[in-house]
Amino acid sequence: MSQSINEHIAAKRDFGKAVCQRISENIARLGFSVQTELALPEYDAAEFSVVIDPFTQSQDLVGYWYKAGKQRIGQIQFHGDGSFYAEYDVVQPHPAKQHVFVEAINAWGRQDNIKTEAKLLDLPRD
Repeated sequence: MSQSINEHIAAKRDFGKAVCQRISENIARLGFSVQTELALPEYDAAEFSVVIDPFTQSQDLVGYWYKAGKQRIGQIQFHGDGSFYAEYDVVQPHPAKQHVFVEAINAWGRQDNIKTEAKLLDLPRD
């Protein structure tokens, strides 16, 4: 990793940890217990790179989370304008709603206004 990438990662660390915390809180609010084998996002566990946004030409920091076998389970992207977008896979049946499947948690906004939302799918009924 180049020094430039390390500087980007360090500069976004507190912001990224806050995003991970909000995603984790949303997962817990859905009713998933800590005993669930569901891994929660950790900022420093992401693999980062710096990409140039084709529209704004700004340098964006992009991180991906993986599980065993290099299967991608989430991403976080910090845009040059101060905004961000993240998505973290849950891929589990809803713990309290029988016919609902939780696909992922999406997060977006800015450092002072982090929003999250569960991406839910209705399961077919018998």
